[in-house]
Amino acid sequence: MAKKAASKRKPNAAFMKPVQPSAALAEVVGTKPIPRTEITKKLWAYIKKNGLQDKKNKRMIKSDDTLKPVFGGKTQVNMFEMTKLVSKHVK
Repeated sequence: MAKKAASKRKPNAAFMKPVQPSAALAEVVGTKPIPRTEITKKLWAYIKKNGLQDKKNKRMIKSDDTLKPVFGGKTQVNMFEMTKLVSKHVK
């Protein structure tokens, strides 16, 4: 009886499909269509570079003038809310 070779887990195609960022989101991630995974990476790089993570509660992200339009005008969001708000800015 031959063993079936373990198939490698394929990355989810929906996450890898390039999406078009809105004008507000493009301020942070650029105007070219990129996958959602890259948008998240670039957002975190921006947050860390500008020290926008709350020092005490690392899950909270403060918004600056660039992120405020992306975060729906909120001054602070948690990391899970951020993902939800960002998804409104991609096509």
